[in-house]
Amino acid sequence: MGGDKAASPQLRLDELLDELQSRIDAARGTRDRVHNLLEAVLSVGRELDLTQALRRIVEAAAVLVDARYAALGVIGPDGQSLSQFHTVGMSEEEIAEIGPYPTGKGILGELIRHPEPLQLAELSAHASSYGFPANHPVMHTFLGVPVRIRGEVFGNLYLAEKHGGAQFDSDDETVITTLAVAAGVAIDNARLYEESQRQQRWLRASAEITRGLLSGSPRGEVLELIAQRAREITGAELADVSVPLPGTGRLTVELAVGSDATGRLGLTVPAEGTLSGAAYTSGAPATSTDLHTDPRFAAGPRRFDGLGPAVAVPLGAADGQVQGVLLLARPSGQPAFTTEEIGPLLGFADQAALALELAARRSDAEQLALLEDRDRIARDLHDLAIQRLFATGMTLQSAARFIEHPGAADRVVRAVGDLDETIKIIRSTIFGLRARDQDATHSLRAQAALVVGEAQEALGFAPQLSMEGLLDTDVSAELAEQVMAVLREALSNAARHSRADRVEVVLRATGTDVVLVVADNGVGIPADGRRSGLSNLAERAGKVGGTFELQTPEETGTRLVWKAPLAQT
Repeated sequence: MGGDKAASPQLRLDELLDELQSRIDAARGTRDRVHNLLEAVLSVGRELDLTQALRRIVEAAAVLVDARYAALGVIGPDGQSLSQFHTVGMSEEEIAEIGPYPTGKGILGELIRHPEPLQLAELSAHASSYGFPANHPVMHTFLGVPVRIRGEVFGNLYLAEKHGGAQFDSDDETVITTLAVAAGVAIDNARLYEESQRQQRWLRASAEITRGLLSGSPRGEVLELIAQRAREITGAELADVSVPLPGTGRLTVELAVGSDATGRLGLTVPAEGTLSGAAYTSGAPATSTDLHTDPRFAAGPRRFDGLGPAVAVPLGAADGQVQGVLLLARPSGQPAFTTEEIGPLLGFADQAALALELAARRSDAEQLALLEDRDRIARDLHDLAIQRLFATGMTLQSAARFIEHPGAADRVVRAVGDLDETIKIIRSTIFGLRARDQDATHSLRAQAALVVGEAQEALGFAPQLSMEGLLDTDVSAELAEQVMAVLREALSNAARHSRADRVEVVLRATGTDVVLVVADNGVGIPADGRRSGLSNLAERAGKVGGTFELQTPEETGTRLVWKAPLAQT
């Protein structure tokens, strides 16, 4: 009995020592955890790159609560789904096997709808749990905490599977909630820094474009500079500038920058059912979070495979009329365009509209100077050349009566006839020189010059044009319409498919036929290429009793010869 009494104080002492040791261990663990939390807060706060900051937050959260899996979901502009998802704990191969990142359904959506901390001992037991997709690792324990910035929910931290099979407790929740507060501050700082950097880039780009406008750079160069800088600053995969085709309800891609630019250049799309068309029709920016699958913008040719977020901004004008549309698109899975990004884009769109306006005014001034010069040439031809040729013809005609040799007299008569024909040609030339824009629909020469000039933007260089014969007097209005349609189709084909750096256009009236020749030094027409455009040219020739021939020169390129009789039967 006495031995038992002696052992009892010893047992109590051991119990006290064990309890003291456990308290010391708990205090040491708490101290280490607080230290780790402070380190995590400092580490996250030092990061100014937004993407890296988000990554550091997820990594720190996993370490602080000893979780195997951690993720940060960023809530999208609609406030109901996730636009970004950053995760740790799974390899790239595992992520690829699972499939697309979650968008905010099930448990993840529960925190979006109710932004309060959520602890679960068994994730699948919650009413909002929908189960996991194929190849997703099994998860049981769960902890979710919202991340707020200036009172607004930015996203949510998700943690699952605490190591050792333990459950997340109130201490874990407190630590992650504290980290979420620090994360909100860090994210806000990173966003402000990123915004200031982006604003500086916008200002530098605006100054560069202003210099281009003031220096008189060609319209195409200024538009390309605007599209390229907008694409670089916003991180877009592509940038397109589309302009309306009057009276058709369609837009054509005048400028394309980025991936598959040559494939998009020259495409025509309907204004109805396309993102560019929506911006053009409404005169306001139009956005899509996934342009490839957006059912609102499914019209037109497929050109957005692999692309997701997109924005189209109208290019306005002083008179309020929309002159075109700038479209930007990012790869699938990238963040959607925000209002902070669209604001500077509208300023860029105004500069693009100014470039179009200045180019139009400059073209008008150049056209006016050209017309004035043509008037002078026409007057000189009429007052000098025709008068002298007419006088020479009269002299020869008078002299022919005194020539006794029959052969010589016949030659003089033929020379007089040649002079008369020359006078007719000069008069036709004068008529063409004096043709004004309002007479363009009646002047084949003026129409041909206009179409060839417009093709310069799509080709990237100026085609060579030569015209011969009485085009404005011998070619009927109906036949001229067919000729212009063929010329537009031929130049469009050259711009889209030939990859040429030289195109020559010859249009002539021979007295019996009108002949159009379009030749380039490009890659030619592939044997398996589409020939619907060529079939249209042949069909037009058949309608007017003419012919169409596709020639392949020995050196390189393609030569289209389209001919129709002047006298229609």
